[in-house]
Amino acid sequence: MYSLILAVNVLSGLGVIGLVLMQHGKGADMGAAFGSGSSGSLFGATGSSNFLSKATGILAAIFFITCLGLNYLAGKQPHTGSVVDGIKIEQKSEIPAGPAVPLTDPRTNDIPK
Repeated sequence: MYSLILAVNVLSGLGVIGLVLMQHGKGADMGAAFGSGSSGSLFGATGSSNFLSKATGILAAIFFITCLGLNYLAGKQPHTGSVVDGIKIEQKSEIPAGPAVPLTDPRTNDIPK
């Protein structure tokens, strides 16, 4: 059930993005008044704005409903603790020995004996 609602949510979100990008802004109507050629579009002179705005509203409503459904389903799952509790920390009791490097005396740059 969760997977189905999540898939519908993602698809409706992508649909809203696509439809919003396809719509023209308010300033495009002024260009249409002077014959910019929008009357020869697929939906006619004014049909595209009505169709696209209704489709955007429907997909936005589906998106919000699926968001609420996902939130409801996520709230029904038992809370098992913090995310940090699941992290395993490895503690080493021994520090690995590196190669034996003689230390020099900073005053004389000699190796102490």
